[in-house]
Amino acid sequence: MPAIYKAGQGYWVRLMSAYGYGAVIALGLVWLWKEFDGVTVFGLEPTYVRVGIMLLAALIFGGITWYLLGVHRSTVEFMVATEGEMRKVNWSSRQEIATATRVVILLTLFTAMYCRGFDFIFAGIFTWMTVLRTG
Repeated sequence: MPAIYKAGQGYWVRLMSAYGYGAVIALGLVWLWKEFDGVTVFGLEPTYVRVGIMLLAALIFGGITWYLLGVHRSTVEFMVATEGEMRKVNWSSRQEIATATRVVILLTLFTAMYCRGFDFIFAGIFTWMTVLRTG
């Protein structure tokens, strides 16, 4: 069995990345199918043109995916290293996130009221000085 197919570190990263790239390519092909509706080249029927363009795009982007995941090992090694680093991250608890969210909301409301207060004060001063006309 070739080394690329052996289960181990990087196997699942490579496999799931291939699934992800495949889904993106499939969505791109659906988009291409819609974009080339009614296009004729050299008098060919539009369906043949659409299929040809989709096959060409699938080969190109499938080849890029194969190169990145199967041949160019550093791409997968980078993703494996990233996964390892993400496991080391000290993630906040649900309670810490809820508390921080409340603090942000309260601080935002306080800042809005503070700005509204100064706006009210300066509007009164400028109206009294007849610089600002209301009504």
